[in-house]
Amino acid sequence: MDKLLLIGINTRSMVNSALKLNYEVFSTSYFSTSDFPTIKNSKSILHETENESTGEFDKEYNPLKLLEESEEYLDIVDYIIPISGVLASDFTGKYQKYQKKILGNLDIEKVENKYKFYKEIKEEFLTPETFYVKDIDEAIKIQKSSQDKQYIIKPNIGSGGYDTNLLDNELNFEENSSDCDWIVQEYVDGVTLSSSVLGIKNKAKNIINSRLLTSRDFGENNFKYVGNILPLDEKSILTKINKPINELLNEMKEISEELIRKFRLIGSNGIDFILNDKGLYVIEVNPRLQGTYECCQQALGINMLEAHIKACQNELIEIGKAEYYSYKKIIYAPTAIKYKKLELNNIYDTPYVGTITEKEEPLLTIIEKDKDFDKLNEKIKKTNEIIDKLN
Repeated sequence: MDKLLLIGINTRSMVNSALKLNYEVFSTSYFSTSDFPTIKNSKSILHETENESTGEFDKEYNPLKLLEESEEYLDIVDYIIPISGVLASDFTGKYQKYQKKILGNLDIEKVENKYKFYKEIKEEFLTPETFYVKDIDEAIKIQKSSQDKQYIIKPNIGSGGYDTNLLDNELNFEENSSDCDWIVQEYVDGVTLSSSVLGIKNKAKNIINSRLLTSRDFGENNFKYVGNILPLDEKSILTKINKPINELLNEMKEISEELIRKFRLIGSNGIDFILNDKGLYVIEVNPRLQGTYECCQQALGINMLEAHIKACQNELIEIGKAEYYSYKKIIYAPTAIKYKKLELNNIYDTPYVGTITEKEEPLLTIIEKDKDFDKLNEKIKKTNEIIDKLN
């Protein structure tokens, strides 16, 4: 039996999928959740303890720590699948030799580097104006020179909406300043969307489109990733748009498949868009398994890990139309919360009872499905109301 290592910020859902396939499963994850499946070979960076804080993710997370924690696994496994938070390019130095075991994209510099991605696509696709900046003075100069535009500042490499803010004063940049590179990007106000695409050699297949949810959809003043609703249609888009929904879906399909072919990406990949009256803007490509993972499995009735692995081996599995709506919503702690057990069957990534989740850190995830969108929306609202009582 082949040995498979899953490595990333949170491997719970992928481990559950892997256990249904013919692999001996290994996992290294940053988060340790109370609902993580029991497997023999599993490690985590975060060790939750009653009455103790789980800390602040963006200050404490480092992919190198995951690789160090994985060292005893790297030699013995046959395959490695990096998940969100770990890139093939992180396998450097003594870890570089393990790149050959990766099932996924290796050459992703032109998509992971947002400024390089912008330069690659700006002549072919509608995309926000983007600048690479070295310091605060450059960022402020760009904003002041274009009074008719609003800009955001975000890491040149990164995902999940962390450290992304409107560039409206010096404080935003200074709060975000770290050792990473930054870009200043034209702020595009509109509806956030995403496509999930499988890629093989010389071919790409859009399997589903979704409504991408960020904190701004819920009245917050940041761009953190919150979740997805899929499949995308007149109801799940949650707003009125200026074109027929089928026209939008076809446009998303065509652009997403073209991008995957252009950058020769394999396996499961995601493309993020923003739609407004000016058109469909391409924002970024995520060359790995995405946050829509469990929603895709619920809606399409497939094993997404199997679909990813087979695509990496140049095979596209048969995928039909969605039979359910699926809704994912990450709940961030509104204040420091000591977790109490909730008797709900649609919550995941739950902390251990008694541990403390700090303000604005991920507390848990709601994932639910239904064939009726209105009923699904109501389920999410009711679950959210119960969780709110933890405060």
